[in-house]
Amino acid sequence: MKVYYDNDASLTPLQDKKIAVLGFGSQGHAHSLNLHESGLNVCVGLRPTSSSWQKAEAAGLVVKDIEDAVKWADVIMILLPDQSQKQVYEKQIAPYLKDGDTLVFAHGFNIHYKWIVPPKNVNVMMIAPKSPGHLVRRTYLEGNGVPCLIAVYQDYSGNTKEMALAWAKGIGGTKAGVIETTFKDETETDLFGEQAVLCGGSAELVKAGFEVLTEAGYPPELAYFECMHELKLIVDLYYEGGLSRMNYSVSDTAEYGGMTRGPRVITEETKKVMRQILKDVQNGSFAEEWRKENESGLKLMEKLRKENREHPIEQVGAKLRGMMSWLFKKNKKEEVGV
Repeated sequence: MKVYYDNDASLTPLQDKKIAVLGFGSQGHAHSLNLHESGLNVCVGLRPTSSSWQKAEAAGLVVKDIEDAVKWADVIMILLPDQSQKQVYEKQIAPYLKDGDTLVFAHGFNIHYKWIVPPKNVNVMMIAPKSPGHLVRRTYLEGNGVPCLIAVYQDYSGNTKEMALAWAKGIGGTKAGVIETTFKDETETDLFGEQAVLCGGSAELVKAGFEVLTEAGYPPELAYFECMHELKLIVDLYYEGGLSRMNYSVSDTAEYGGMTRGPRVITEETKKVMRQILKDVQNGSFAEEWRKENESGLKLMEKLRKENREHPIEQVGAKLRGMMSWLFKKNKKEEVGV
């Protein structure tokens, strides 16, 4: 596997291009500002009623409505929610695409599952930073960057990979390292990771631990600290040096207890469920379920959101986090531009 760094990439393939970034959320504000400050010709495409319009202008960016941005641009990055991209593409992007234009994505979902089917006379590429947008922005301002994935789905012009590397360089990614992948592999591993580990698995593990402790009569505040609050300390150690770094840093008691009891929680049965989750991602059944959920008006999702908000760990957590003034200062700072 080759990793690309600053010396492997040049901004040249994008320097004569007009770049439209559609969306000014977490990733959108980071991509557009970083590219702009790297000297590239960037505008932001938004709905005229978007609450982000003034934010983007205040940040020094040119803002156009989506259709005008697409008509103007040679390179169009779609940084809208997965479930919104198909409709916006069909109504506001596809009618205005020109021969040799380039479509850019930060996630392969819509292309891989063919919710969006681009014409053959355009390039299609992906630049996917492996971090939230506020970190893409913050690390760039610090003179660094976050690791990125790039992929090429259609190479109509013959230099799409070079453009992808240029984009990664422009947002700071080549300072940390850029790995080439495919739309398929990025989409399937990303969805599996979110569902089985990062968002789904970890949340259910936290809630289950909290419930076991509180059902046994322990104070909910202690259960919150042990099962949620301190999880950040462990994840930071994973981030810095993997499992070995975590085990080296915790007490011998914690290390032994974790290594002997962890496999009793995450068993072969758990892995069987994970394999089925991966199959659902691979065969498109999750994508189809998500399409139908959106068409139904997100009824199940709103129900699940309500259940999460009302879980006791959320009530206890809100109270305890209210005592941690430093959290509010940090969160407020990182929301700027989103």
